[in-house]
Amino acid sequence: MARQLDEQIVARFPVGRRLRVLDVGMGHGVQALRLARAGHEVTGVERDADALAAARAAAAAEPEGIRSRMRIVEGDGRDTGVHFPPGSFDVVLCHGVLMHVEEPDAVLAGLGRVLAPGGLLSLVVRNADAMAMRPGLRGDWAGALAAFGTDTYADRSGTQVRAHRLDAVTGALAGIAAPLLAWYGVRVFSEAAEVPAGGAGWEALVAAEERAGRTDPYRAVASLLHVCGARD
Repeated sequence: MARQLDEQIVARFPVGRRLRVLDVGMGHGVQALRLARAGHEVTGVERDADALAAARAAAAAEPEGIRSRMRIVEGDGRDTGVHFPPGSFDVVLCHGVLMHVEEPDAVLAGLGRVLAPGGLLSLVVRNADAMAMRPGLRGDWAGALAAFGTDTYADRSGTQVRAHRLDAVTGALAGIAAPLLAWYGVRVFSEAAEVPAGGAGWEALVAAEERAGRTDPYRAVASLLHVCGARD
């Protein structure tokens, strides 16, 4: 996803411009710190206490020049209107969050509100059109059969959360005046590949994923969708 996001940023903004970035649901801050290291002003929003602690510790370990570009706020996607005025950010990230939200349309409206004119909105959602792929690739045939036609699944904690369809997300982006710019598939092959990060075969897997995530029909059956909207 990092390469896909960087591709859209480079295509949309002048090289060297310091962007105002909002990362909603920043988790441990991996993406936020990566963008701060690239010279951008980054605000991360997170509600989970453990993730907040990890993100703050990671930021504290960075050189002062990077730490000064990082701001971490306790909250979630429903709080953007409380913390930030309209049009505050050039780039807004919301990766792996909407599946856990009861009212995703309200969260999307809030993200659209803080997106500046010309801004880029980056979403990552579970792909509801490929729910049977993950269990099927893992040989869970009962799970694969049960997944057809569903738009919910159990996350790692066992909680039932939702998946989203590309056409619905496309419509939602149009509704907040940030129409679809590009979309990618994420985790086409890696759901079934048992290759440790950095291990033998890792680079080849990453290359295959990168190609598949941009190529039809493979990207349509990815576990996740990376969807980018833009406000022109």
